[in-house]
Amino acid sequence: MDQLALLFVLLLGAVVSVPVGDRFGLPAPVLMTLLGIVLAVADFVPNVNVPPDLILPLLLPPLLYAAVRRTSWRQFTANKRPIFLLAVALVFVTTVCVAVVAHAVVPGLPIAAAVALGALVAPPDPVAATAVAGQLGLPRRLVSILEGEGLFNDVTAIVLYHVAIAAAVSGSFSPWQAGLDLVLSAVVAVAVGVALGWGANRLLDMLGDTTLQIGLTLLVPYASYVLAEEFHGSGVLAVLTTALFLAEYATDPDDVLTRLAGHTFWDIIDTLVTGVAFGLIGLELHIAIRTASGRWGEMLGWAAVIVAVVVVVRLLWLMPATWLTKRLHARRDHDEDIPMTWRETVVMWWSGMRGVASVALALAVPLETDEGSPFPDRNEIIFIAFGVIMATLILQGLTLPWLVKRLDVQSDTDREKEFEKELAVRAAKAAKRRLREIEAAEDLPEELSEQMLRRALDIGVRISPDVGEDERREGHEQRVRRLKRVRRIQGEMLSAARHEVVAARSEPGADPEIVDRVLRHLDVRSLR
Repeated sequence: MDQLALLFVLLLGAVVSVPVGDRFGLPAPVLMTLLGIVLAVADFVPNVNVPPDLILPLLLPPLLYAAVRRTSWRQFTANKRPIFLLAVALVFVTTVCVAVVAHAVVPGLPIAAAVALGALVAPPDPVAATAVAGQLGLPRRLVSILEGEGLFNDVTAIVLYHVAIAAAVSGSFSPWQAGLDLVLSAVVAVAVGVALGWGANRLLDMLGDTTLQIGLTLLVPYASYVLAEEFHGSGVLAVLTTALFLAEYATDPDDVLTRLAGHTFWDIIDTLVTGVAFGLIGLELHIAIRTASGRWGEMLGWAAVIVAVVVVVRLLWLMPATWLTKRLHARRDHDEDIPMTWRETVVMWWSGMRGVASVALALAVPLETDEGSPFPDRNEIIFIAFGVIMATLILQGLTLPWLVKRLDVQSDTDREKEFEKELAVRAAKAAKRRLREIEAAEDLPEELSEQMLRRALDIGVRISPDVGEDERREGHEQRVRRLKRVRRIQGEMLSAARHEVVAARSEPGADPEIVDRVLRHLDVRSLR
């Protein structure tokens, strides 16, 4: 099997792991990691040769962009306090604790190298956390915090990692310079992200064509990451800023086709890239095995100690952080998403899985220092890092569904339905307001006006059937049944039309381009 065949195996696994995971209640990223491990130990599978400095630029931009599409700037600002406590403060605390323990237990490990190890194992993976949380039906407030933590903690961890690596390579370290680097990295990233978001928004308006617009959205996160890194900024933060800007300002409510096609496109990209990323984690296990070099007992012991530190520090930090956030939440009456019970806090603690960023940073540890000597304890750092990644991703990923079920942590379906119902009412009222404006400007027949009013009510009913009760509409159930019947008949009619057009494609003299154009019209009509 060559490298190209291996890539296709990972892509196929990414597609298959989703229904398999749904069938057995297991996270798809964890299944892909297990597949990667199986392939890594198979004799006929070649070792993966991906340059470490390409892993993050190739995998992170589309994954981050896809994740940001599911959230909003308003959600981030509303949850800035819990996100800060987890994405920034907890990364610092975890880095320091891991560095102290690693420096103590690994003989001869310099403090700068220990800090680098702490930084690369500190950030939980945003893709793993959100994928697992989404599958398990966790409360929306927990998913929001995990998304915010996962999206922002890489920024802090990567900057800390680069500072520590620079200190280990050069032999010098300045706290003031490190702090300045962190601030400048963030400022440059935000500037690049906003500039690219603004430019991409204007370009999207100019392109007009749905295919070109979606293609541009695939290029933008890569451009944002590369440009920010070129100017010594945080590529991760730049992608987040660009994606949030586009989500806020580049949404046209009437561009139905682009929104539906874009949603499908990014679902596909998210599934495939996630599968390849976590399959790659498992495949890179051969590097950790090679670095052990017959010292399995000693190095497994060090890895176990660091795993314990990472897991325990997260728990010890979450308990007081959650309590503090609740106190501030109660005093200031902010609409923040926070864990409301100790059960939710425990689930959030166990969701701290490491993943793609940690693998890329571990593999990117330099081979030599500026003096030409080997980087101190590089093999030990890589082995310990992979130990943390495998333990948290596989152990926590496989047991998290059981823990969620055991603690009975479920999404607040009543609250979600109530919000959905509220939006349905608002949508129906907006449609009726517009109808009144049209009636005031145009002379509509009474029969047409009544028909349009019923359709305005139907807009809300299709979203939430309970809306009909609030509107005190007589014969609600009967009209819903009639509406379903009409839609069924109309669907069968359109299906017959589509079959006829598709059959014409095979006829002699038929122009496939014209056939596809007519079929596209029928497809769009079917969505209405």
